[in-house]
Amino acid sequence: MKAKIMAIGNVTPDSFYPASRLANCNQLEAWAQNALADGADILDIGACSTRPGSTPVDEEEEWRRLEPALTLLIQKFPDTSLSLDTFRPEIARRALEGFGKMIINDISGGCDEMYALVRERKASYIWTLRGDLTLPCRIPMNDIDLILDPGFGFIGSTEADYACMRRLDSLRSYNRPILVGVSRKSMVYKPLGLTPETCLTATQALQLYALEHGADILRTHDVKETAQIIKIFEMLTR
Repeated sequence: MKAKIMAIGNVTPDSFYPASRLANCNQLEAWAQNALADGADILDIGACSTRPGSTPVDEEEEWRRLEPALTLLIQKFPDTSLSLDTFRPEIARRALEGFGKMIINDISGGCDEMYALVRERKASYIWTLRGDLTLPCRIPMNDIDLILDPGFGFIGSTEADYACMRRLDSLRSYNRPILVGVSRKSMVYKPLGLTPETCLTATQALQLYALEHGADILRTHDVKETAQIIKIFEMLTR
């Protein structure tokens, strides 16, 4: 099955990659339109930066940013799969109750309140594992549409990120979609002495490795280039 592309958009002023920051509704609409035209299957929108060292905004500020963004995306792109990047159960609840079905992308690894919410609302849930790929004793739910994210960038060190990437294949045995998000992250640019702005080629190399080792969804800032990587991978493995 062809890998899917999740496009990253942030209605924040402080996400680590400036090009992903969407300051107003015009920018948000243009980003969504371009991402879908370039091959995105899912639009992932966040309103609270979780970059290393950041201080999260409070819940009300996150919702103040998020509500108009979701309103626009639902109105302008009603048939598009949306993903909400939040670690707060109350934000997820407001979004699901106010805007309907969407994926909840929770980088925290979750909590009982979040698990109960996605079960109740029958929402797909991206479970961020933060490097611990030994699931059998930790699966919080068997009746939820789980997507497994190893959690690159939240594991603790560049070395730990690469050790986890080398074990990516082990997640295949759980028969759940595997999401990999390495786009322009420090595990890519720091070892090469680059910056988030200059590491696209290296990101693509790592994304190709992820496809070879089981990734079903690539979360990326660069939709067009990621679509090209997926096409080449399909030609190789057809």
